[in-house]
Amino acid sequence: MSPARSDFGPELRRRREESTMSLARLADAVHISKSYLSKIERGLATPTGRTARALDAKLQARGELAALLPAGPAGERNRDLTARTSTGAASWSFHLDDCGEGAFTSPGPATSSTGAAPAVLARSAITPASLKNAPAEAILPVFRAHFDECRRLGQFSGPAVVIPLGVTATATLRGLGRGTALAHRSAALGLAARFAEYTGWMWQEAGDDRAARYWTDHAAEIAEAVGDQELVAYTLLRQAELALYQDDSLATVELARAAGTRARGLRIRALAAQREAQGHALLGDEDACRRALDHGADLMDESQPQPDGAPTLGGTQIPDLTAFVGAWCLRELGRPEDAVALLDTGQDEIAPHAVRARARHSARLALALADAGEIERACEVAESLARDVVTTDSATVRTDVRQLRSALTRRNGHAVVREVLPVIAAGLSGDPAPRAHRGSAD
Repeated sequence: MSPARSDFGPELRRRREESTMSLARLADAVHISKSYLSKIERGLATPTGRTARALDAKLQARGELAALLPAGPAGERNRDLTARTSTGAASWSFHLDDCGEGAFTSPGPATSSTGAAPAVLARSAITPASLKNAPAEAILPVFRAHFDECRRLGQFSGPAVVIPLGVTATATLRGLGRGTALAHRSAALGLAARFAEYTGWMWQEAGDDRAARYWTDHAAEIAEAVGDQELVAYTLLRQAELALYQDDSLATVELARAAGTRARGLRIRALAAQREAQGHALLGDEDACRRALDHGADLMDESQPQPDGAPTLGGTQIPDLTAFVGAWCLRELGRPEDAVALLDTGQDEIAPHAVRARARHSARLALALADAGEIERACEVAESLARDVVTTDSATVRTDVRQLRSALTRRNGHAVVREVLPVIAAGLSGDPAPRAHRGSAD
């Protein structure tokens, strides 16, 4: 990285000397080399934001030291989706607009020589007449069950499997909402909004933030039309999450606060407080982070399940979300040992089918272990994590795994690290990850 501006290094040195900590002791406390710390103090190297926050925490600078680090560009998101090639199957498409009208097309012989547009072979449209023998009260419970199954499918498969289902269901339910009687219109459109929001999340998992924003905005538009204010508030949290993964801490805090203000239910307000805490952690403001975490925990304890049987907003597969978010924040604040303590007991409580949730938990645990200097355990977790990344094809988890690879690469003097790095590389490339061959520890 390019050198930091001149006031970070001198202030770091001043605070370190004032604390009577030696270079070696402070470097060991944040798990970096003494020579690297010396370069930072002399302005010859720029630490990562996480290292700066760790130094801030060890010197009890209350965010003042970390605030001197120049803001860097947002981290690169994962966009290296593997291209799929044709296997000789017929090429066809089904265009579906948000009114529920569709047109099935096939290239046919015309496109092979003339390049003409595909011929429309069949059309469909949802109209009141088409619902005459299949009333909405019979259709909607099927789509409600379909939503639960899509969310379940998204836990153990890649987003490419789920996105087409979400897009189709959203458009079909919008058409159903326009074609059905007024009594069922809100239910159909409300469910369409839930499908749209989940589709946005799957696009984020696919590494396409632009598509994620489109579908999140689409969900907010439908929810606003039917008066679902909780979902409107939750879409602000989805935007806050996008900002979080782009290291935009200020936008994360601002959007989370807007969500908390708009939400009426305790659960969304609790999730908003947790997201705000993550934004404060990125800023290095431990006091504000802890206040938001405590507020979120209190709200979460008081929240109740939705009485109308509507789908629960937000993740449900990590049993103790409060502890998970708390650990996320503690690691960002330079307290990886405390983060490990919170994460250590949560893995076994995740349902066997929830591979995506397990991967997210494992990624944060492995990162905290690496930062805490527990290299053997970090590599052990990383090995199983690499296989889960292949299964879920998750861009957000890959972001964490790339950080883990960087953290472990700096410690490649350990034999166990050299053995696990190819496993991590295989997982990131989408290949089935081989098992590391364990040798003797260094």
